[in-house]
Amino acid sequence: MKKDHPETGLYRGDISRLLTAFEHRGLDTPCYVLDQTLFRRNGEILKRVQDETGAKILLAQKAFSCQALYPVLREYLVGTAASGLHEALHGSREFGGEVHVFSPAYKPDEVAELLKIADHFVFNSLSQWKRYREAILSSPRPVSPGLRINPQYSEAVATIYDPCASGSRFGVLAEELRSADPADLEGIAGIHFHTLCEQGASALGSTLEAVIENFDFLLRRVKWFNFGGGHLISSPGYDLELLISLIQNTQRRYPHLQVYLEPGEAAAVGTGVLLGTVIDLVKNDLDIAILDVSATTHMPDVLEMPYRPVVEGGGEPGEKAYTYRFGGPSCLAGDVIGDYSFDTPLRIGDRVVFHDMSHYTMVKTTTFNGIPLPSIAILDEKGEIDLSRVRSFGYEDYRMRLG
Repeated sequence: MKKDHPETGLYRGDISRLLTAFEHRGLDTPCYVLDQTLFRRNGEILKRVQDETGAKILLAQKAFSCQALYPVLREYLVGTAASGLHEALHGSREFGGEVHVFSPAYKPDEVAELLKIADHFVFNSLSQWKRYREAILSSPRPVSPGLRINPQYSEAVATIYDPCASGSRFGVLAEELRSADPADLEGIAGIHFHTLCEQGASALGSTLEAVIENFDFLLRRVKWFNFGGGHLISSPGYDLELLISLIQNTQRRYPHLQVYLEPGEAAAVGTGVLLGTVIDLVKNDLDIAILDVSATTHMPDVLEMPYRPVVEGGGEPGEKAYTYRFGGPSCLAGDVIGDYSFDTPLRIGDRVVFHDMSHYTMVKTTTFNGIPLPSIAILDEKGEIDLSRVRSFGYEDYRMRLG
């Protein structure tokens, strides 16, 4: 999930260096450019949390799944968290380390495949756990099963991202666990919650209070405790000391528990941009710039959240001399990225730089209308782009997914 947040909306590298490297290689847009140096910066912060607490941190691939950067992140993280079979396979094959998986519900054939690669297997309901318990506990390869709980408390900023809203399909309620036959809980090794969404340590603290109040009876009998994702750990202003103390306090209360966190955004926030180009200028009550970048296909959270991404050199509408509405090339009338103002008029062929586009963009792109997927390029630690690491997409990528 991405939102309009002052702490997470900026690429933290040198834009001019990035653009120079891009143009030097003669690359075309749209293109994601990811800065390897900044992934190391985020990795060092996450490693500090692990070193000072003993907690283990996983990469949530639903936010960031670019295997070209996995060798870097592998130096700092213990493994990956997956939302289903394909992400689990990707983490196992491309990242290595521990593989944790959660899904609202599993199919039998998915369970059979996941038992070959998953280390932690999190179930969303007691019915799913009971259905697959025998397969899990009799697996020749050791697998640690857990339950996702619903603490009925969250500070989500939008209903679409609130897993604790009334009627939510996520997690087992405390009352159901208290009234369950004790035999139904036999074999459960851990509990998992995921209620945060681009939030700070104070939100985690309040959530932990609710979890401990309602699930203490279960925490005392399991082996691991997963705090889920949504933690803005590597963002400016995040209270790292509070996070560390919350983990340490939990460990003092439950010294037998191994704590896990599985942020995705914290690994990738501030690390890359999406480059686009102005391909036409039209006027209809206001000036409109049509780009080769689409909100609906390349950054759908702009419409789902919604939020307005930061654009290099772009101000609020009317703040600077020339205001334009940015629209994409799709047939969707609402494929509008936002309104931006600039000091000088835009021209066809101008580059447009969208900040902070590594997470929750690449993993959500589509080929609606046959619009090309953006290329992916890596800016290395010398400030260069290696063409051998550039991933490009064309017609065949569109054709293959449609049969």
